[in-house]
Amino acid sequence: MGQSSSKKRELRSAPSSASMVEEKDANISNNDTIGSVSGNASDIVANGSSEGNNTPTLPASPTMEPILRRPTSLGPSGNGNDLFSNDVTLSSTITIGHHNQKDSTKTINIDDMIQRLLIAGNSNKVSKSVCLRNAEISGVCQLAREVFLSQPSLIELSPPVKIVGDVHGQYSDLIRLFDMCGFPPAANYLFLGDYVDRGRQSLETILLLFCYKIKYPENFFLLRGNHECANVTRVYGFYDECKRRSSVKIWKTFVDVFNCLPIAAVVASKIFCVHGGLSPALSSMDEIRHIYRPTEIPDYGLLNDLLWSDPSLNVEEWEDNERGVSYCFGKSIVNEFLKRHDFDLVCRAHMVVEDGYEFFNDRTLVTVFSAPNYCGEFDNYGAVMGVSEDLLCNFELLEPKPLKSKTKPGYVPHSPPVKGVPQSV
Repeated sequence: MGQSSSKKRELRSAPSSASMVEEKDANISNNDTIGSVSGNASDIVANGSSEGNNTPTLPASPTMEPILRRPTSLGPSGNGNDLFSNDVTLSSTITIGHHNQKDSTKTINIDDMIQRLLIAGNSNKVSKSVCLRNAEISGVCQLAREVFLSQPSLIELSPPVKIVGDVHGQYSDLIRLFDMCGFPPAANYLFLGDYVDRGRQSLETILLLFCYKIKYPENFFLLRGNHECANVTRVYGFYDECKRRSSVKIWKTFVDVFNCLPIAAVVASKIFCVHGGLSPALSSMDEIRHIYRPTEIPDYGLLNDLLWSDPSLNVEEWEDNERGVSYCFGKSIVNEFLKRHDFDLVCRAHMVVEDGYEFFNDRTLVTVFSAPNYCGEFDNYGAVMGVSEDLLCNFELLEPKPLKSKTKPGYVPHSPPVKGVPQSV
């Protein structure tokens, strides 16, 4: 399944300070402050291959310890309820309407669908159609929507958890990632958004993630990215893939679920996780908790900024973003945000970085990007950030494959500018 790293870089986000570092397999002492890590990603990637040709067999569901923290007080949730409730009972099977008979129903099995998706992921081929029927896809979307709306807009989690950045429809790399870090339920996961567009198998990618969310609702979490949006997917590939391999109706069904995704997460009350970045409109975490879903992404404001903004070395506080939407923010904004909310670290995605992860502002912000060889043109690594129970963070890396001189037929890695649509990673 390609090479993956067996060495891990580690840092500690301690409740008293985010400046303590413990790093294995690297020449950094325990007393160093959290700053730039010297060396390239290749310095910490071990030689050797991971045998990933065999399709993983779904394990029997163990008694997993939920990592979703429960609210302890009354108050409006992100769904307009007076008290967050997780009383939704989920099973491995769902009942859907039959394609040809109006009143009949058919039961489908989530485990079976996961197995079929994993088999497709190990075939190394992109089929003309998806391995699930449209009725099954609609059923998965229906149940995933219910799960997302049963949980708050701001997810509060307890470690351990593995944090994943953009995957952008690179399905074979998602399978490699699970092969490296552990297929659910072997590990808890928090994905930071941007599951579709750009890559060639967005449908398989988002379906597998939705199925895992349904099966492990309190141990597998998906945040919203700027690409989980009707306007963006119309331009950058997902709409066209749905139209070609399924139907426009299925695309609309997915968009309806995207509008229900949670917005941000906090791990152990110390690590703030979001797809894009910070916002000048954000003064309290309650403002995220009270974002009502389902909702489209507005053209400006808090939700737009959380999914679109970027850190910048060239900005002191706030400036307009070169993407044409939201802002860029500087170091002082990060420091002020961390101090106000008593956080140690901001973890975000949204930007391609060469080593798969990149620190900003003395390691108080980290960008995690998990799609190696992004768009088939970049020679970047993919990274996953693990957070242990004692807030020790490590990075596991997916090596890029050698770049080919030509991209695959029919695949356009860069979409041309479209009037009125922001340019996006």
